Amino acid sequence: MPSDIANDKPDTTKVWDLVIRLFHWVLVTTFIVAYLTEDDFLDLHVLAGYILGAAIMVRLLWGFVGTKHARFSDFVTSPGVAFTYLKETLSFKANRYVGHNPAGGLMIVLMLSSLTFTAITGVALYGAEEHAGPMASWFLGSSADWEGALEEAHEFLANFTLLLVAIHLIGVITESLVHKENLIRAMISGVKRST
Repeated sequence: MPSDIANDKPDTTKVWDLVIRLFHWVLVTTFIVAYLTEDDFLDLHVLAGYILGAAIMVRLLWGFVGTKHARFSDFVTSPGVAFTYLKETLSFKANRYVGHNPAGGLMIVLMLSSLTFTAITGVALYGAEEHAGPMASWFLGSSADWEGALEEAHEFLANFTLLLVAIHLIGVITESLVHKENLIRAMISGVKRST
């Protein structure tokens, strides 16, 4: 039996490996926790941020050495290709992809970038405001201007990421309807229709 056939059903294939699925749901959980605890529960906010940052590092590595559909080479395209795909989706003429479609690939790049910079500014802000964390020594004797700038950047990036999440969810729902497949279930099971 070929390794890409799942559940003994010839019309399904394993697309999302365990690393991708765990990454996705860890990212969802830690982003929600970090976003909701920003001022009131700093220790929990910082812990969620560190876990999120570690998950991103694993995902970046997995994008180069992981399974076929996890690799960036499988789904990263030019923005032009992604926007053409979006136009085709709106006219219900888009091709179906077993892995990420071009618009989904662009969204992954945008979200990973935004989350990476959110995490970096968060660690820097923690160092500047609380004099704690791996960047604390960078901000010894720094002015309040640094704290304010880092706080603004961190909040902007977190809110921008939230906007990207909303767009991503709209895309997942649209794709699920257009191609008549449950993409949320696929991100849980790892299995999609092969045709």
